[in-house]
Amino acid sequence: MVSIKKIVFGLLLCCVASMHAAFAQKVYVQYNSSTPQAAYASDQLKEALLAQKYTVLEDQKGYDYVIRIGVDTASLESEAYVIIPGQNSISISGGDNRGMIYGSLSLAESLQHGTRLQEVQKQNEKPHYPFRAIKHNTPWYSYRPSSALDQHYETVRDVRYWEAFLDMMAENRFNSLSLWNLHPFVYMINPKNFPEASPFSEAEMKEWQQLHREIFRMADERAIDTYIIPFNIFVSPEFAEAYGVAQKNVYPHYYVQGDTSEIVKRYMRESITQLLQEYPTLTGMGLTLGEGMAGMTPQQREDWIYDTYIEGMRQVGRPLKLVHRIPFSSTTESLGATSVELERLTRKSIEREANLDFIQEPIWADLKYNWSHAHSTPKLVKVHGGEMFDTFYNPMPEGYKITYTARNEDFFALRWGVPDFIRAHIALNSQPYVGGYFIGSETYIPAKDYFTAVDAPVYWQWAFERQWLFYKLWGRLLYNPATPDEVFQAEFTRRYGKKGKNLLQAYSLASSTQLRLASLYDSRWDFTLYGEGFMALIGDSTQYISVDALINQPPLDPDYVSVKDFVQKKLTGGSFGKDRITPPVLIKMLERDSRKALRLVEDIDTRNNASLMYEVADVKTWANLGLHLAEKLKGAVALQTYRIKGGKGNQQKAVAHLQKALGYWDKVIQITRPIYKDMPLTHYNGSSHDRNDNNLFHWALIRPEVARDIDLAKQATVQGIK
Repeated sequence: MVSIKKIVFGLLLCCVASMHAAFAQKVYVQYNSSTPQAAYASDQLKEALLAQKYTVLEDQKGYDYVIRIGVDTASLESEAYVIIPGQNSISISGGDNRGMIYGSLSLAESLQHGTRLQEVQKQNEKPHYPFRAIKHNTPWYSYRPSSALDQHYETVRDVRYWEAFLDMMAENRFNSLSLWNLHPFVYMINPKNFPEASPFSEAEMKEWQQLHREIFRMADERAIDTYIIPFNIFVSPEFAEAYGVAQKNVYPHYYVQGDTSEIVKRYMRESITQLLQEYPTLTGMGLTLGEGMAGMTPQQREDWIYDTYIEGMRQVGRPLKLVHRIPFSSTTESLGATSVELERLTRKSIEREANLDFIQEPIWADLKYNWSHAHSTPKLVKVHGGEMFDTFYNPMPEGYKITYTARNEDFFALRWGVPDFIRAHIALNSQPYVGGYFIGSETYIPAKDYFTAVDAPVYWQWAFERQWLFYKLWGRLLYNPATPDEVFQAEFTRRYGKKGKNLLQAYSLASSTQLRLASLYDSRWDFTLYGEGFMALIGDSTQYISVDALINQPPLDPDYVSVKDFVQKKLTGGSFGKDRITPPVLIKMLERDSRKALRLVEDIDTRNNASLMYEVADVKTWANLGLHLAEKLKGAVALQTYRIKGGKGNQQKAVAHLQKALGYWDKVIQITRPIYKDMPLTHYNGSSHDRNDNNLFHWALIRPEVARDIDLAKQATVQGIK
């Protein structure tokens, strides 16, 4: 029998040990200092320790806790990690350098959220997708000429911006950075055999090279792959002038004939080789077969790419990774359509590339998810150019995997975050042939903060920091879709304390407005929808979505029912299945979620905290946009009913609901006018274009268009069934 003394003595020892652990202050972090990735992981962990008032020792003498960081390739797969606590020690092991970084960042995150070292539990994660990339366009030689893109020029040339952006990527488990512009080569190299192509002096060229070397160095330090993705076929104006070729294949043109002259092919091929040799930490290249290739057949495009890009990569002398974007035009036009024949041709080309010994498998065969508007329905309805057939995965591919570009052309100012939408995306697209996602925009660069109007301290410097939830949700869930909401809510709590406790739920409810609008209103390329502005391409300009446009536009999501079809079937005695989202069903969803979101944030005191004020204001803005859409749908149903059936009461209902919709729009203006600047958009040239040379957008600027709906209802006439 154990004596009472021994029990008491044991309890005392436990208490002493617990007290020792509780007051442990001195921590030693052990890592391989010769490895840049280990040094980076250690630095991030040390920063978190210091922020939590631990003393970080430079050597092992006198430590209370030791944290060991390393790589275990024998037990762990690539990018996986495990955290194992011991007695006054914690071991972080990664399946590779990337996994080691993720494990260290995970522990750092726990510390930031208030976990003490003695409270750390065993934790392990592994990647769901092997490819999790950011699509980042540059403001120089950009895909489209626009003041909205030009304004980022100086910011994107700031190394501090890239350091912060790459930190964000690592923290959120994005493992690839892709840089896009029409013709990046002259910004990165001085072509040896074509010096006339360069627009820069020697000093200017050194500055550009230093910028790119720093980007790739910092990316490599964070175990982030890097890709340069040009558009084709484009050259510099200086090259075109010097050699008398490709006269229109220069900025700012993009829908132009392909110039396949031998001098252009040689210039491109040699530039690719020189680029990849001068930047040894650049991981690979991307191929695009669309713009700048009009007049060429799909086979001619593939052959041109092979003779330039692939041959140029072959001569580099090291293994390289490849993104082969799946072309969208099956004709000789710049803007064609998809076809089975095009898919067969493209698959054959990708499989040929996969058999080359200098191309690392898998090749990423990329498609745009729901064209340019992935933040709509999680179902894959279309790709750029139309329907996606089964050619790329039937039979199952070898040597390549499909990736999806989830483009965001819908919200730039308002913060967004619906975790279950991303989980649904992943659940529907985790077939064995899917390798991952690109996340990013074409008409927006997340660099300069050109939104903030309030002159008060905020937590962000760069635009992407405003959208921290967007990046955290996509990145962390692409890495591990089982990541619970508590992880994301904990970040709100860290930033705002108890005041932030409802914000994740509020965002999930309120910013679903974007998903519902984009599911209801069919869209294609970039300009055909701008969700947060309730604008779409109508005729030849991007305008506020009028009540008539809302009535007549078919939905993107096949489960949704348009106003026109709903009213037609209702008046003829028909009905839709219980799973279809008719306008009345959608109205209930919008009102339920928007009102709940408003209740969740109504009591949050945002005084003396401008950052929190913006977070709450964006919830309120999305919610009021949701209520605006609900009333607009009610008005649209009543108006269409009146036009077909008549009845003064239907017209009066339409007017009343559209007046309420305007009231909610005025609430949006009330919230946003004091805190948001007028914002340049790449694709805004609406009805006020003549007075808006800089393509400035604000909800207040298009109020006259919103109010016009009321006049449309008042002036409506009975047309009957056509």
